[in-house]
Formats: sequence, C-alpha cells, structure tokens
Amino acid sequence: MATVQTVLWRPEINALTIPQSWRPRYVPRATNGSNSLAARISQKHPSLDEETVKMTITALIEEIKIDLINGNQSTLDDIITFRLSLTARLDTPDAPLPPVDEVVKVRAGFSRSFVDEVRQSVRLERLPVSEKLPTITSSEDTVLGLSDVLNSDGALHFTGSDLAFAQDVADEGCVLEGTRSGRTVQSRFVSISDTGITLLPDIPAQTDPWNNEYTLSMSTRYTEHGTLRTSIYRRRLRTPLTVPNMSHPNPPETGILSSSGSTAYVNITSGTVAAEEMLRIQAVLNIHDSRLYFSLLDMHEDGQEGDAVTVTANGEYTLPGFAGSAVSSLNIRVNDYAALVELIRNHYSSRLVDVLAVKVA
Repeated sequence: MATVQTVLWRPEINALTIPQSWRPRYVPRATNGSNSLAARISQKHPSLDEETVKMTITALIEEIKIDLINGNQSTLDDIITFRLSLTARLDTPDAPLPPVDEVVKVRAGFSRSFVDEVRQSVRLERLPVSEKLPTITSSEDTVLGLSDVLNSDGALHFTGSDLAFAQDVADEGCVLEGTRSGRTVQSRFVSISDTGITLLPDIPAQTDPWNNEYTLSMSTRYTEHGTLRTSIYRRRLRTPLTVPNMSHPNPPETGILSSSGSTAYVNITSGTVAAEEMLRIQAVLNIHDSRLYFSLLDMHEDGQEGDAVTVTANGEYTLPGFAGSAVSSLNIRVNDYAALVELIRNHYSSRLVDVLAVKVA
C-alpha cells in the first residue's frame, strides 16, 4: 500500500446547539478526478496507458448508469453497490406515484469489510482552529423576539466573537444581501462590541415579493494595517411577508417558503380569516423519508401550533389554525416540492419558517 497520509480535520462551531458546542470538520487534502486516478493507476500498472484507463473509467460509469436505468443494481467486487431507491407516501395501495424526479434516488453503498479497512488505516490529524475571524453565531429581531428574522420595523441583534469594527473605515462593517438581488451596507448601528452588534436594518429590495431570503456578512481588521477579515453568517435571514385581502373570496396569491427563484415554491391561495394577525408558517423535513410537515405557529417559540399536515408532492393543502388564532385555516399550493425539500435540507437544517402578516383588506 502507498504511503498513508493523515486525514485532516479541524474544530468548528456547531451553530445549531445551545449551549454552544464544537464539531469536527473533515478537511480534504485534494479532490482527485478521473484524470488523477487514471494517472496513478497507469503508474502502478505500466501495461495500462493513462488514456485507456480514463476511457475505461468513463465506460464503467456509463454501464453503471445503464444498469440503474434498467432497474438493476451494479456492484464492484462486492465492495461498492450502486442502486436505486424509491421515496414516496401513498395513501392507498393503488395510488399513483408522484413524478419520477421526486421519487427516484440514486444510492451508493460500501461493504462492511471495505469500510472497516478504511477505518483501520485512517490516522486523524487535528488542525488548529482557523485564523482569527469575526464569527456570527446567532441573530434575533429584538421586536419580534424571533431568531433569524429580518424585520424592517425592528432591530437586528447578532452575537458571536471578534465582531468589533471601525465605523469610519470604508471597507469594514456589515452587509445585508438578497439571495436573488440587492445589497446594502449597513449604517445605523445601536451598539458594536466584540461579542454582539445591534443595528437598524436597511433591507435591500429583491426582484419578487417571495424573495425574502438574505445573507448577513461582516468585515473587520484587527490591526491598523491588518488583512481584511470577512465572515458570513451560516444561517439565512428571512423578512416577514404580507398576505393581503384575505377577507376577499378570491384574494391575490402570496408566495412563501421560497428562495432566490423567479417563481415561488409555495403560494397561499385563500383562507378563513376573522381578523388581521401576525403568525408563522413552518415546513419541517423528515430527513429519513423526505416528507414535509406544514403547520401554522403563533409568534412565540414553543407556543401554539396548529395540526401538522403531511406534504409529499406538489398540490393543494389546507393548514388548520391553532387555538386562539383569528386565522382558522390557510389554503396553500405547493408548486415545486423537490426544490423546497432541497432548500430546507441544504440551507435550513430541516426546518424553514416564514413570518406572515395576514391582512383582511
């Protein structure tokens, strides 16, 4: 076996835990593609020229794809198995499947002996915590008292470490940027310290109303002529959305629970509303079966919650209100279930929440 290098890792903050904890993050030394692998194989086996190996790798990938398309599994020396799996919820045995792109998953599994051999050979090497950087660990709107909400009528307070910066230096400070469009450098600060900053947000407009997702970043120097250090908050901020004219039998649709796209992943289409109310809507992803659970919430964490509705595909759904709410129900339409699942899985730690200002007129 070739000389074994250590596997690198470094501690990083786990922003999802309270109190704060750290987690090991794998740091790859390099990413080796087909060209690199073919060169190494050719060096070890001189009878195989590099181009032939590359062609063989390409052909192997194509044959595995053909096997999967034809409903077969492919296994390489009983070490790596490529297969399909199907993920869907059917209400009856004869119910139709959702679209193929929502149902079919491609999996690769490794044999126990292969995994054990890798584990036995691995030697871990800890890297120091990254160089001093401003680190944002949490954010909250101080008026609504909700995490990761960006409210034009409130103040944004975020905490972390090494956050202080000089307001009179042009390239230091905080920036709010829409994930689709718009960027503003913040200028209205209530307080600035190493462990926390409070500001009155200047929120840039984005292209469509449902583009209510923003990133928060900040830059600072630790010495007069030091390198500019920039950090981006790992979680995305979301602005409240107005749901107008809900007393009308055919109110205008409101896009919600979306990202940077030109169309909304979900629309509110109508509802039963007795009076204006601020509330929240959440979509929670079950990572084991890729189902979403939608529900309405009050404006307090761990407060009132309506019954959850299971969503497994595009379509129309009715979400019941919660005890004491003026909103008895909201009717929604899921337009892009697959994109919503991907958004929640990749950027929202399995839970996406929007604040709604429900209006009767």
